[in-house]
Amino acid sequence: MEQLLGSLAPIGAGLAVGLAALGTGYAQAKIGSAAVGAILEKKEMTGIMILLIAIPETMVIFGFVIAVLILYK
Repeated sequence: MEQLLGSLAPIGAGLAVGLAALGTGYAQAKIGSAAVGAILEKKEMTGIMILLIAIPETMVIFGFVIAVLILYK
């Protein structure tokens, strides 16, 4: 049983990072297109939009942390 869990750990770590990256890419695509439209209408929205684009990136960082925890448990 212990050997089976050890062999599945890299797969779980890869899924943690990969699925988090897919979700982040999807979110950033939607936010990015909306941000371009908002910035074209109001230039002062640039800072807020940069922040909104950066927020989903934390999901990949959390996925990476989970992957490290899985691999080095």
